This record gives sequence, structure tokens and C-alpha cells, in this order.
Amino acid sequence: MKRIAFTLGCLFALALQPVMAQMDASIKLNEVMTHNETSLIDEYGARHAWVEIANISHSTYNIRGMYLTTDRSVLDKKMSVPERVKRMSQIPSGDVRTNLSGRQLIVFQLDSQPAQGSLHLSVPADGDKPLWIALYNGNATQLIDSVTVPVLGSDQTFARIANNGTSEDWEVKSADRVTPGIQNQTTVSESKVEKFKREDPYGFGMALMAMGIVFFCLALLWIFFTLFGMFMRHQEMAKKVINQQPIKPITKTVEKTLEVGHKTGVILKDGFDSKGIDREVYMAVIGMALKQYEDDVHDVESGVITIKSKNTGWDDEYQQMTHFHEPVLPQTHQAPRIPTGPELK
Repeated sequence: MKRIAFTLGCLFALALQPVMAQMDASIKLNEVMTHNETSLIDEYGARHAWVEIANISHSTYNIRGMYLTTDRSVLDKKMSVPERVKRMSQIPSGDVRTNLSGRQLIVFQLDSQPAQGSLHLSVPADGDKPLWIALYNGNATQLIDSVTVPVLGSDQTFARIANNGTSEDWEVKSADRVTPGIQNQTTVSESKVEKFKREDPYGFGMALMAMGIVFFCLALLWIFFTLFGMFMRHQEMAKKVINQQPIKPITKTVEKTLEVGHKTGVILKDGFDSKGIDREVYMAVIGMALKQYEDDVHDVESGVITIKSKNTGWDDEYQQMTHFHEPVLPQTHQAPRIPTGPELK
């Protein structure tokens, strides 16, 4: 029976290990302060370095029996468990505050005396150099969580960015943003305007930024109007060139060149008999001749030259000159008149 009971106990313990490991993973280091000057004060009026632990699950979990340490030598896997325990500080049992409900946090005083209370641990915390702090399970064999805290100023903390330890990203928080025992509102704790005011209290950065924006806009305007002016000058030059050398004479030259080319093609095609004159020209000439013939515009050329006399008066001066020198004959007796050239038929 004893063997059966021992075997069942071992099987039950093995079955509980995955469950316990999953529950241990729900416990996280959340915020650490190494230089406490004006921050959290204990029940005796003293100020100590402190660490905040969070239960990120929605289930209740008791962290009593777990270990906190700042000694890196415990990472040696060959180190025995008793030796590792000597270099750690155990979270005592018997305090209801160690029974963390879902999303609950608890703060432990470091570098203190455990006799002062269950939340006081003897874990050394030297804030003058980077501090490594780790959380081990109740067997002092499994590392649950750890973080290396940089050198912090007075009342500054090193905290996870997201609430309740759900993020692996940490940041340094100023004294006015420290939140011991409550959720870390690091992502919405300070607006951009407030941060700008804090980093630039005298407004020099704002003035330089405003002047930079103004000069940048002026530079853009200068570039735009320079390019626009170059474009307009180019357009004006193009107009002047067009006005000085119009396209119309060029067009006429092209038309004349095409006409000469056409006539040259006619000569090459029909031979030199047409002398470069198009057949359409021949047809037009013949048509005009026929039209003039029908309208009696042409002379009737019978082959006989006819001369029809016509008094043009070309010898009127001669008649006038000889009119006074001719002898006056009696009317009863006149000498026969010799006909002149124009009177000949």
C-alpha cells in the first residue's frame, strides 16, 4: 500500500508540474526603483529600493515561497540548490497580501530587514551600477522572470511599458510618473505637447522649428517661380522665332517642291514629248480652244489674206498742210484729182 501511495503521489506531482509552471509564468517583475529619495515610504518612515511584482493572469496565485535575488552567480546550472538558496531571499508565507488575485500587484522593500515585515527582503540593491534582479520559483531551480535595471536617477523607476507586465519592453520613468502598487500607465502618461513643453521649456526649439518651416516654404516658392520664369521666357522666345520666320513661306516652298516633283514624275513617266506638262493641262487647253471656236472668238482663216480699207486719219496733218497750197480752180474747170493711198482699194 505504501508503494502504491508513493507512486500515486509521484504521478500527482508530475501532473501538477505543467500546471505550476504555467501559473509561475503569470508572475512578472513590473517596476523597480533603486534610488528612493522622496518616493515610497515604509511603515517605519524609512525609504528603501523596491520592486513591484504583478500577476498578469485573471486567476489568483500565491507567490509565497518564491525567491528574489540580485546575484548573477545563481545562473550557474551546476550550482546546488542549497547554495543557490543562500544567495536568494525568500518571500515569506503567512501574509494574505502575497495571495495575488487576477491583475493584482505587490511591492517589496529591498535591501531591508525581513524582521520589519513580510514585505521586507534582504535582497541587496546597489543603484550605482546596473542591477540584475531575478524571480525564481519556490524550488529555487526555475527562473520565472528577470531584468537588468540601468543606473537610475533619484526617484526614477525602470518599468514595463504595458500594464501588468504583459510587455517585454521597458522604459525609464521620471519621478512624476512612478506608480508603485498600481498599473503602469506608461503609454498614456504624457502627451506629445506635455513632452515638448518639458523638453523645451524656453521655446527655443519651437522658434527654430517655426523659422525652419518659414525658410523652407520660401525656398520652395523661389524654386517654383524660378522654374516658372524660365518656362515663360522659353515660350516668349518661341513666339518671337515664329513671328520672324513664319510657317507660311515654308509651306509654300514645300508646295512648290511637291509641284516640281510632280512635273518631274510626269516627264519621267510620259517622256519628253509632253515637256513636263500634265495631261490634264493638255485637256484643259483643248477644251478652252473648242469653247472659243464655238463662240466665234477665233478668226475664220480660209488661207486668203484680206485687207479691208479703213480711214484711220493718219494723214490728217498732210491734208491740213496741203489744203492751203492747192491752186484754186474755177468751178467750171477742175483738174482731175489724183487719188491718194488711203483711197485705193
